[in-house]
Amino acid sequence: MAFRKFLPMFDRVLVERLAAETMSKGGIMLPEKAQGKVLQATVVAVGPGSTNQKGYLTPMSVKIGEKVLLPEYGGTKVHLEDKEYFLFRDADILGKYVE
Repeated sequence: MAFRKFLPMFDRVLVERLAAETMSKGGIMLPEKAQGKVLQATVVAVGPGSTNQKGYLTPMSVKIGEKVLLPEYGGTKVHLEDKEYFLFRDADILGKYVE
């Protein structure tokens, strides 16, 4: 519900990273240091898009609810109502998962 109060500007995308896996495929509990950084996220809010040199609005390439692949580093951490979100530019998102 916090993201309903927050609207990203221009070509920004607000995402919530998926939880890290705490168990291996074999059933072994993984310590926090052994867990890799989660690069998958769900889009929770998108801005209207950016404007090009002629002043036309460039539409966003992702929509709310889509699962995306993020770069390992980057993004701005945002805390909204005790939850952690990240802001990325639309161009920084590496790809989206198609079901």
